Formats: sequence, C-alpha cells, structure tokens
Amino acid sequence: MNNLKLVIFDLDGTLVDAYRGVASSINYTLGQLHCAPIDDESIKRAVGWGDRNLIATFVAQEDVDKALSIFRQHHARALKEGTIFLPGAKQLLKKLKTKKYALAIASNRPTRFTHIILKHLRLQQTFDYVLCGDKVEHPKPAADILERILKKFSLMPDEALYVGDMVIDVDTGNRAGVRTVAVVTGSSTKEELSSCKPFKVIDRVSQIAEIVEDLRGRGSSPTSHPEERSDEGS
Repeated sequence: MNNLKLVIFDLDGTLVDAYRGVASSINYTLGQLHCAPIDDESIKRAVGWGDRNLIATFVAQEDVDKALSIFRQHHARALKEGTIFLPGAKQLLKKLKTKKYALAIASNRPTRFTHIILKHLRLQQTFDYVLCGDKVEHPKPAADILERILKKFSLMPDEALYVGDMVIDVDTGNRAGVRTVAVVTGSSTKEELSSCKPFKVIDRVSQIAEIVEDLRGRGSSPTSHPEERSDEGS
C-alpha cells in the first residue's frame, strides 16, 4: 500500500528558473579573469553539481578559488533579478500545502543562495525543511541528502516522492530508494532522464499534482506538517 506523506523537490530547473542569474554571474566572473564568455546553454548544462564544480568547468584549476569568490559576490545580487517560478510551480506548491503534504527542498545549490531564492519568491514558509549540498558530507548524487530528510521526518523511503530535473537527481533518488519523478524543464534531456529509469518522466512540474493524487487514490494519506520549521543553515 502506498503511503505518501512527503514531497521533496530539487530547486533549480524543477521549481524555479534561475539560469539567467547563473549565466550572468558566470560571465561576469569570466570577464573579471579576462576569459571569453560562455553561451547560456553550455552554462545550463553544467549546473547541478554545486557552484565550485560549476566554476571549475569554465576556469583553470589554479583560478577556481578566486573565481568562486567573484562568482558568489555577484550571484547574491544576480539571483534576485534573474529567478522566476517555472510554469505551474507556485500553484502546485499551494495545492500540496492545502492537502497537508509535508514539503522539503533537496538542492546542491549552497544554503546561502537557496535561501536568497526562497526569500525572493516568498517561499520561506512553504517548505518544512530545506537541506542543501553544503550541509551533508556527500552531496547529490550520493543518497545522503534524501536520507537526512527522511530521517528528519521519521519516514521510510516509500513514504516520500522526490522531484528533480537532472540525471543526478534520478541517481540520488534511486540510491535512496525514493520514487523519483524527472521533469524535463532543466539541464538534462528527456532521453537522458529516461535512461536512468525514474519512477516517471513528466513535461511540466504541475503534473506532480496528478501523480500525487494517483498515489493517494491507491491508499496513501498525507501527514500533518511538523510543528517546527527547520531550515539547515538558516
């Protein structure tokens, strides 16, 4: 019997489009280092592994620390101007809250920048728990981040659903034994996502409402929200 109580989301490419802000900060950084700019699509394909790995994709190893410092300083501003909801995401979150599902974020984006996005989009009170890759020993694609979230809610893997946009998300979910839905609005293609064998592949995040209702119809029931809202690193 299904018993879905918790829906966990990746952030970038899943709920929000922050690629404009990322591209702006990357190319600003490259300019400061007198490097040629990078096209937006190449930058989009490189995100998801944390900002240090993102920077290391485009600069020499000896310049990573300097570049990362420049990037982070610029990015704190750029995110406020270049981040929007993906279509249907805001409405989906409201619907899940109304139905009393617990909601969490599992992102490899550093905690500081995740909270900038949540504050910018007025989502601070939406999520019961926010956990980022800089707060676990092994970030995605390791299972640590999902296992920590499950432990926080005292739930088993089959009581949660994870939603992400990248192969790294599907790999994380599979390793944690959590049903993972892949949405094709981010950095990975539909073919790449399908090859990792997620629970489902969808075209837009709003379709999660249908999936949740289907699981609920098979016997799942939501849980009440935890009394304490806890954001790692806030």
